[in-house]
Amino acid sequence: MVKPLNLVFISSEYPLWYPGGFGTFLQTIGRELVKKNHKVSVVGPGTSKVAEYLEDEGVRLYRLPKTKGRFPDFMQNAIQINKKLKELQTEEPIDIIEASELGLALISKKHSAKKVIRLHGGHHFFSEAEKRGINWRKGLLEKRSFKNADAFIAVSNYVKMHTQKYLSYHNKPIEIINYPIDTTLVIPEIQIKEDRILFAGTVCEKKGIRQLIEAFKILKQKRPEMILDVFGRDWFYPDGSSYMEMLKSTYDESYLENVIFHGSVERDVLNTKYAEALFCIFPSRMETQGLVSLEAMLLKKPVIFSEYGPGPETISHMETGLLCDVYDPNDIAEKMIWCIENPEKAKELGEKGNEVVRKKYEKQFILDKNIAFYTQLINE
Repeated sequence: MVKPLNLVFISSEYPLWYPGGFGTFLQTIGRELVKKNHKVSVVGPGTSKVAEYLEDEGVRLYRLPKTKGRFPDFMQNAIQINKKLKELQTEEPIDIIEASELGLALISKKHSAKKVIRLHGGHHFFSEAEKRGINWRKGLLEKRSFKNADAFIAVSNYVKMHTQKYLSYHNKPIEIINYPIDTTLVIPEIQIKEDRILFAGTVCEKKGIRQLIEAFKILKQKRPEMILDVFGRDWFYPDGSSYMEMLKSTYDESYLENVIFHGSVERDVLNTKYAEALFCIFPSRMETQGLVSLEAMLLKKPVIFSEYGPGPETISHMETGLLCDVYDPNDIAEKMIWCIENPEKAKELGEKGNEVVRKKYEKQFILDKNIAFYTQLINE
């Protein structure tokens, strides 16, 4: 029998705080760990001057106060996080401290817990897709964080291989463990809207929304009745300007006609929208795994995903979904038209995609792999 573990995850994302794929993962795995009698805390910097404490089905959430001092914000946040970790350690010894790529850079080495980095996609990883250079400070901190880690978990083989082009794992243990999916989700009994196509994700360049809008215009030449529903929060440039507003100012009405930007919505609402859609499309340029694709596949939706990155790990083309060239609007449009003109075959892809998700990403199966990895690390 596995000894109950005391785990602390460092993150500013959690559905009760702020939307995001990392937060969704934490909620899913955190709740399941608690059900297995493990202790789970999530510690992250907040935006208020007042500390906040919440509980989510046994997961303890500590949102730390935003403080001002003589150090930059990232250092002030590190001071607050280290202080909270020390406090939690006095309550009960921490077994595992887990963070994403940058998260361990300024964590005190005095903490006796094993420190794990889960590769969700860091600064080096996304630099290529975003066509930008490495910020010297973030790059230095990420290297420091990797050096401070005792072990690594990669959510796909792709993120493992792509990250090691830039950063060293220092010959420390690394395991590939996919994101868990709540396969107990009941599929809503909802009438499919034959004219609705769904995209979900942050509205930004790396998610491929610009090429999707261009592809959608090509699609409308054949099927002018189709509607593209876009769910996800806006992205902002360093100067504070909106990516969504950039799209609206760049493209004329002929491109954006029948494109509806809904913003972020609650998970239950999004699941309903998945179920209503004829098919879902996620033409992302770079992903670590592609959580939204799996969520849609679970709901038996035909899914169009990227032929690059982790796409081929997630979907077998023409067997469990479709893969497209995310840089080519014509290819994206071609795949969308196929789904519309071959409804029975597309439905079959959705059914097979559902089977794969239920088998490969089932949360108890993934949970057991995480616990085994943690336990082995602690016992080394």
